[in-house]
Amino acid sequence: MEDDWKPLLASERTGEAYTDRGVMDSLDPKSKRPFHVEPRNIVEDDVPERVSAEASVMSSRVHYYSRLTGSSDRLLVPPDHVIPAPEEIYVYSPLGTAFKVQGGEGSVKNPSIVTIFAIWNTMMGTAILSMPWSIKQAGFTLGIIILISMGLLTLYCCYRVLKSPKSIQYTDTSDWEFPDVCKYYFGTFGQWSSLLFSMVSLIGAMVVYWVLMSNFLFNTGKFIYNYAHNVSMSDSEYGTNGTERVICPFPNENPGSNCSLRMFYLSDNGTGTALFDHWWSKTNTVPFYLIILLLPLLNFRSASFFARFTFLGTISVVYLIFLVTLKAFRLGFHLEFHWFDSTKFFVPEFRLLFPQLTGVLTLAFFIHNCIITLMKSNKHQQNNVRDLSIAYLLVGLTYLYVGVLIFGSFPSPPLSKDCIEPNFLDNFPSSDVLVFVARAFLLFQMTTVYPLLGYLVRVQMMGQIFGKHYPGFFHVFTLNVFIVAAGVLMAKFYPNIGSIIRYSGALCGLALVFVFPSVIHMISLRRLGELRWPSALFHSFLILLGVANLLGQFFM
Repeated sequence: MEDDWKPLLASERTGEAYTDRGVMDSLDPKSKRPFHVEPRNIVEDDVPERVSAEASVMSSRVHYYSRLTGSSDRLLVPPDHVIPAPEEIYVYSPLGTAFKVQGGEGSVKNPSIVTIFAIWNTMMGTAILSMPWSIKQAGFTLGIIILISMGLLTLYCCYRVLKSPKSIQYTDTSDWEFPDVCKYYFGTFGQWSSLLFSMVSLIGAMVVYWVLMSNFLFNTGKFIYNYAHNVSMSDSEYGTNGTERVICPFPNENPGSNCSLRMFYLSDNGTGTALFDHWWSKTNTVPFYLIILLLPLLNFRSASFFARFTFLGTISVVYLIFLVTLKAFRLGFHLEFHWFDSTKFFVPEFRLLFPQLTGVLTLAFFIHNCIITLMKSNKHQQNNVRDLSIAYLLVGLTYLYVGVLIFGSFPSPPLSKDCIEPNFLDNFPSSDVLVFVARAFLLFQMTTVYPLLGYLVRVQMMGQIFGKHYPGFFHVFTLNVFIVAAGVLMAKFYPNIGSIIRYSGALCGLALVFVFPSVIHMISLRRLGELRWPSALFHSFLILLGVANLLGQFFM
């Protein structure tokens, strides 16, 4: 008898038991349920009563059918009267106690509005700071067209990811994520490649965070020092419009180079200021100071403490929108349309550097590796596609709003539009109080999010390699040292967040946005005999687009 019960004990830890895969795979999806227990045999949590013979008979009967048929043979599936109705479903534990199933998986379901803003908040990241620079690289008109087009393409690819588990027949995919789907279609290659490209997006984000935190910490310290010592900068470095000041940090140099803004100080303590600048450098010292704070935080076993501060991301985005609106109102709009030729103060509307925008947007609209998880908590599953579309619309409008307002209000003349920085906050002096608040707030928010990103990297990488999320302090510390070193090196030698975002976005987007969703969809249609040449042509075009997007980052 003990051997007869083994197929039923699917999880001793949770106390759940299901029939073996053969019969459950052969049932209709609506009938994949635990076996039936009569209501009179149901006991409370605190009564260790054994389930009666009726439950054992039902279990044996379903087990008998499972012996008669395989997962692909539907001739000998259990008849409907063997499987209980949905309202009479119970879970049987190895201890012989049955519990009535309440609320499906027991997880809290969110209304559509909560799901929409959860997606919006998850997608809103550091790319919003680079959006004005990205539009400038493509040209104002072409930039708007590309932003809308990339939003639609990434939305469609995300829709394909969301639908991919449901295209798999005769297999329970209710708890699958997209890497599981990749493993199903491509085997070990799909599993490890999806992990690799997911690591690219996460580590790329951590590098960008380190560069930005170095920037924000530098400017915050500069503001405090200047205020305490009554140090001011010469107005010759500014483009002014009324009370607003805008700076061009690299007026005659490559914005990606490692050089500093030349500042003129109007104060009597020149020696003290020079000493402060020596020990408080944006690229030479501040990135190393962050190691003292952040490296210990990365080695925490759990990231639950930092997860409490995730709401700060929403507040940061809302404050940035307020800041952008106020600056644009005060500066006014400065636009001239030169379609293909650049002038002293304006860039053409169509530029050959547009792949830099597509690379940034690939990461800006990237949520494909976690969209299945986010949508599982949606209360009305039939509205998933609608809610996903609305979320993408809000994200696109947010990027468009920030990018257009900063680009349009940048004071040209006296400054050229080419002065717009990859981090648009760098175009405002450290003495600007409103920008100081934004930098200080973003610094604190990123300090709490950075350990969360490190935790995700550790869980995925260590889980795949060692089978444990925390295999040991030495393993975790070594991984964190490599991650921190990458951030420090980039902050010192190449602090251009726009370029870091576009490279990592194009690389991870090639696989997780364009290639895998398209190939999986074509394979599923082919297995069903429903693949037609228009669909094959369109999805092949998406794959070529992803390849061109990656190659364009190196040649444009």
